[in-house]
Amino acid sequence: MTRPIVLVSADVRPGDGHEWHAAAATYLEAVITGSDAVPLVLPSLGAAIDLDAVLTRVDGVMLTGARSNVHPSLYGGVASAENGPYDPQRDATTLPLARRALELGIPLLAICRGMQELNVALGGTLATEIQSLPGRRDHRAAQSDVQDERYGLAHEIEVEAGSCLAAVLGTAPDGGVTRVNSLHRQAVDMLAPDLLADARAEDGTIEAAHPQAAKGWALATQWHPEYWVASDETSKKIFAAFGKAMRARMRRAE
Repeated sequence: MTRPIVLVSADVRPGDGHEWHAAAATYLEAVITGSDAVPLVLPSLGAAIDLDAVLTRVDGVMLTGARSNVHPSLYGGVASAENGPYDPQRDATTLPLARRALELGIPLLAICRGMQELNVALGGTLATEIQSLPGRRDHRAAQSDVQDERYGLAHEIEVEAGSCLAAVLGTAPDGGVTRVNSLHRQAVDMLAPDLLADARAEDGTIEAAHPQAAKGWALATQWHPEYWVASDETSKKIFAAFGKAMRARMRRAE
């Protein structure tokens, strides 16, 4: 069997007088090493892209994290300088991409901003600057120029028994606890009607979720499993499950 092809979301950033559509190498490398698949970056060109034409040629979709936040106008919020930066071109691409991937049963892995995109795409809302909310811990990255410190495992999450994540991790029948990293300023507020929470942090922040009506495998994590996929068992299992789901779909299509 040939390796699965994974469609990877792109950020839009200026540089050298040009507008670049790019994905961080950590995500691309995690697809290769963790899922034994081939990453293909999708430019954030919104409605100019024929999603069905693209999705018929790939085996999975990954929505990556990003420095930008989902624009609040998409879930009834108000934009602010504090909550930015925003990437409206990415929003215009990833939200319909997530919905269509689920409709077609294409395996979907949504990470950090990707989880927030999935929630908004399905009708949920987001809480912004959660570090300022009463009772919430500071989920932002550690202040450091060393990436291993910024992406260090920061807190525990409680995995819901019987959830998609529990099945991936092989936790006990009553759920389980695992440690994850934390690099975000906003999080799920109202969970979309079709999403179920798979894990929460001690402060109640939803850390993982999956769409209950999805036609294929789908999982969203608020943390970044891509960074430690080579050494962390939780991260390894998530990317391995993503790869397994894609291969299963490829076999069914033969």
